[in-house]
Amino acid sequence: MTDALIKLRDIRRTFHLGEIDLQVLRGISLDINRGELVSLTGPSGSGKSTLMNILGCLDRPTSGEYWLDGVETSGLSNDRRAMIRNQKIGFVFQSFNLLPRTSALEQVMMPLAYTASGLSEREAKKRAVALLDRVGLAQRLDHTPAQLSGGQQQRIAIARALINHPPVLFADEPTGNLDSKTTNEILAMFQALNADEGITIVIVTHDPFVASHTKRNVHLIDGLIDSDTPNERMARLTAGEAAQRAPASMSPSATGATP
Repeated sequence: MTDALIKLRDIRRTFHLGEIDLQVLRGISLDINRGELVSLTGPSGSGKSTLMNILGCLDRPTSGEYWLDGVETSGLSNDRRAMIRNQKIGFVFQSFNLLPRTSALEQVMMPLAYTASGLSEREAKKRAVALLDRVGLAQRLDHTPAQLSGGQQQRIAIARALINHPPVLFADEPTGNLDSKTTNEILAMFQALNADEGITIVIVTHDPFVASHTKRNVHLIDGLIDSDTPNERMARLTAGEAAQRAPASMSPSATGATP
């Protein structure tokens, strides 16, 4: 029996552009189980970004069903979908989306203000500090984005995405603005979070190298799933191996100075 966190059933999305109907998704059916590390790939125009927006409850399908953690989301009100996003979904974007004059600690704590977390300010700070330590930035709590490298900014974004303990993390081209060394470090971090803590992670990418670091690849072409294949080498990666692959800057004693 599967434990599907995400269930898509015949998802279609059509955009109405004047007199033209542009069908971007043409019938996507897909299950993603809890604890999976999945990449969504495909050429430009394949529909992967549109699918990610639906998965993240940022858009709704024209037809079909989208079940997230037991809730069918396609017919929910905007307010209810916003609540689902805040409570069940973490987002990581290519552009980091950090506020320029806000410290790393404040950036990570910010999503708690939009949820009924019930945490005191002290408890919220403790949770944020622990996450920044988890991503190797324990010594950068008071730094603003301008004082940090691109890799460090992306680590803040990852910690922020996890602050509400969501069951799923969606990452949209998360290494697109990073050099190759930092890309490897961020990918190792995703692997360790998935292996050590069982976080379900879905990465949208056009880069085969990024996709090779996931356990399963769903490839889209022309709004349909062209292939859905496991990466057997990555699927065998144990939690201990993932931790060894993670950069040293993720360790509790790290300074966070690695870019």
